[in-house]
Parts: sequence; C-alpha cells; structure tokens
Amino acid sequence: MNKKLVDLHAGMDFELPVLIKQVDVRTARNGKQFLALNFADDTAELPGKFWDASPQDIQDFTAGQVVLLNGKCELYNGALQIKIISMKIAEAHTYSQNQFIRRAPLTKQQLQDQLNELLFQITQPQWNRIVRYLLKQHQEAFFEYPAAKSNHHDYLGGLAFHTLSMAKLAQNVCQQYPQVNRSLLLAGTLLHDLGKTSELSGPLNTQYTLAGNLLGHIVLIDGEIVTACQKLNINPETESVLLLRHMVIAHHGLNEYGSPKRPQLLEAEILHQLDELDASITMISKAQKRTGAGQYTERIFGLDNRRFLVPNFKDKKE
Repeated sequence: MNKKLVDLHAGMDFELPVLIKQVDVRTARNGKQFLALNFADDTAELPGKFWDASPQDIQDFTAGQVVLLNGKCELYNGALQIKIISMKIAEAHTYSQNQFIRRAPLTKQQLQDQLNELLFQITQPQWNRIVRYLLKQHQEAFFEYPAAKSNHHDYLGGLAFHTLSMAKLAQNVCQQYPQVNRSLLLAGTLLHDLGKTSELSGPLNTQYTLAGNLLGHIVLIDGEIVTACQKLNINPETESVLLLRHMVIAHHGLNEYGSPKRPQLLEAEILHQLDELDASITMISKAQKRTGAGQYTERIFGLDNRRFLVPNFKDKKE
C-alpha cells in the first residue's frame, strides 16, 4: 500500500506526491525569501519550509500545484513538520488535484438533505425565514468552504459538516432538557459560522479576506441578519430578532475570543459549549490519527498547546 501523509512519523524519509494546499512567501532574517508551505493529501496536512527560494521557485510552487516531494518528517516544538530535501512539479495529467483534497465524511447532497430537514424544526416563523434566506444567499460557498483555516474541519465541506454535527448535538440537548428553546438553538446553530463564507477565501489556499481580518465572521453575519430582515420586511429590533442576533454574537463565549457579548441566554451558552465540544473532539481526533498507541499527540494550538495521550488500553468489548 502506498504511504500517505498520515503514515509519516518523526525520523522517516519519504518521497510522495502531495498537493501544495497553502503557500506564503516570507523573508528570513538574512534577507532571503523562503516559502512556508502546507502540504496535503486526502489523509492529512503537514507544514514545511523551502529555504532560499528563487523568483522562479516562487512562481512555480503555488497553491493548487501537485509536487513530487522528497523529504524527512521531523518533530519541531512537539509538532510534525517536513524537512524538504527536494521537490518538483508533477508532470501534467499524472495526478488530479481532486486526489489530494480532504473532504467532509458526507457528500454535498447528504449535507444538503440533512440540513434541509433541520429547517422544519425551526417553528418560529421569523427565525425560519431569516435562516432560509441567508442559507440560500450562501448556498454554494456554505457546502464548499472549510470551517477554519487550519484548526478544525479544515477541509472541503467542513463548514457545513461542522454545522450539521453541532445541530445533531443540539437536538440531543433539547431532548434531554425540554426547557431549551429548540427553534432558537437550531436557528443560532445554523447561522453561527455562516459569516465564514465571507471571512475566508475558500477551500484551497485558505486565507483571511480583508473583511475577515477587519471585521470577522461574527460581525459579518450579524450585519447580514439585519439586511435579511430588511429584505423580508421584518423589524430587526424586535425581541425575537435580537435573541437570534445574540446567539450569533455570543457564540465564542468570551470577549477576548471575539464575541462582542458573553452569552446571556440559556440557548446561547449551549451553542457556545457545543461549538467548543465539536471543535475540540475534531482537533484531538485529527492529532490522534497521526500518533501511535501509548504516545502523546503533538501540541494542539487550538487547545492551549496541550498534548493528548493515545492509550494502549482497549476495552475488550470494542
């Protein structure tokens, strides 16, 4: 079986075809330019640096190119990275870019069908109309974009899959706690990260847009809720709309994490916790796939640079 990026471990030499998913041109202390790259296939991503890059190298090695990479996997500050020995552009038509792109575990059609079913559970008319309107406005990007640049659900369709995963968790919470407003929690869940279709540039070579850097997805989607209300002849200052807007602006939980307001509704606190839960499980699981039994994962930036053990112990029932 051919090796993939997920099979690499520290100290391993390798030669693999990989996709350049992201590339940034940077300047070293000696004044020379180098490339900071993220290499990807359909199993994992790993970073690497191409030192002393010539103008021709900068022109050749761009995001979306498939390259034949000869290198060594190393551990640096607790994380795996690639020491590049050599790389060259793969011959045209030898590989398809699609071979190297990670995708959501569900197809686009499956994501669409399951999310459409959830819309019927939003029984408050104004919230239902606003959510349907905004999902329609972003329907192409919503099912293509990642949920983040690198931390979690950072793959094609990741935004929709993350949203669906949270919505399923929300349904279970509502079943356990009948005092929770199901319509409000689901409406807030479906909208909470929709602004990332404006904050991020797309699924390949994902960067923050100007609006993403200056405003962020929370401010962006809050503004779109107001615009949607104007288009739908709904007063954005009514209590019902303010509740929905609060769900969105409070979902990061803390001011220092980007939320203009901390959660002040039961449903807003639940949305924040579900967001944290889904993202954390995904980040830990992603790191554990690259880690052997009995070993600790690399440090996970999105979880305070903590490392997580992959136990040797296995339940006999599993």
